Amino acid sequence: MTEKTALTPATHTTPPARFSHGVRKGNILQVAGQIGLLPTGPDQPPRVAGPTLREQTLQTLANVTAVLEEGGATWDDLVMVRVYLTDVEHFAEFNRIYDEYVESRHLTTPPPARTTVYVGLPQGLLVEIDALAVLD
Repeated sequence: MTEKTALTPATHTTPPARFSHGVRKGNILQVAGQIGLLPTGPDQPPRVAGPTLREQTLQTLANVTAVLEEGGATWDDLVMVRVYLTDVEHFAEFNRIYDEYVESRHLTTPPPARTTVYVGLPQGLLVEIDALAVLD
């Protein structure tokens, strides 16, 4: 039986409930919903990257990437990305930011599939992203 491993990058704080930032079992790696929290030290409270969609999206994507790397994966291993936005008006701007970020990853495989839905998030948060990777 393949062992299941919890993933917590050094840049991440302890989750506020009983869940893992990511889990790897065999060649499957699931990244839990990430938000735009800046990396913090052990005695610092979590802080949101900024009030704008761009600031929060870039930090959220960096947090997804940190979990992937902790599990030995890259953006080339992603097969699915789910995006949760709080405002339908942010869709076009999010797409531009996302496209820039994915392009900066210099993928050697097709980009992952993506779903975008609209949700309520805690006050001040504009975006959350989770992802699924399959490693060779």
